[in-house]
Amino acid sequence: MQRRDFLKLSLGAASWLALCKTIRLSQAWAQQTIERIVMSNDEWKKKLSPEQYDVLREEGTERPFTSPLNNEHHEGIFVCAGCGLELFPSNYKFDSGTGWPSFYDTIPGHVETKTDHKLFMERTEYHCARCGGHQGHVFHDGPQPTGLRYCNNGVSLKFVSKKA
Repeated sequence: MQRRDFLKLSLGAASWLALCKTIRLSQAWAQQTIERIVMSNDEWKKKLSPEQYDVLREEGTERPFTSPLNNEHHEGIFVCAGCGLELFPSNYKFDSGTGWPSFYDTIPGHVETKTDHKLFMERTEYHCARCGGHQGHVFHDGPQPTGLRYCNNGVSLKFVSKKA
C-alpha cells in the first residue's frame, strides 16, 4: 500500500469515527428529561379505574386476550394510561400470540426497568418513566431488530390515533 493511499484510508476512518461519535452524542442530547408525576394512592384511585389501579399501581396483571388493544392496528402511539407519556409507536407493535399487546422496542428514556422475582424466577419488569406505572415485563424472545418483547398490560395503555 502506498503512503498516499494509507493516509486517505486513515483520514476516512478517523472522519467516520468522529461522525459516529457526533451522532451518538446528538441522540443522547436529544433525549428529553422526563418530569416525574407523584400522586398519593387516594389520588391515583380517583384518577384510574379499579383495573388500571391494580395493574399500574399494585403491579397486577390483566387476564390475557381481554384487551381491545390486542387488535389495534392503526397508525398512532401507545401512551401510559396513568399519565399520557408516549411509550410505543404503533409500528413497534407485533402479534406475539401471548394475549397481551407486545412491542419490540420503546421510545428511549420513556420506560424504566427493575428485576422482579414474584413468580419464583427472575424477570425484568418495566414502568412508565414519568408516573412509575407498571406496564409489564420484557423478554428476550421478540422479533428483530431488537429481539425483545415488551409484553404490556393493555389496561396500562391508551392508544392515540395519528391524525391525517
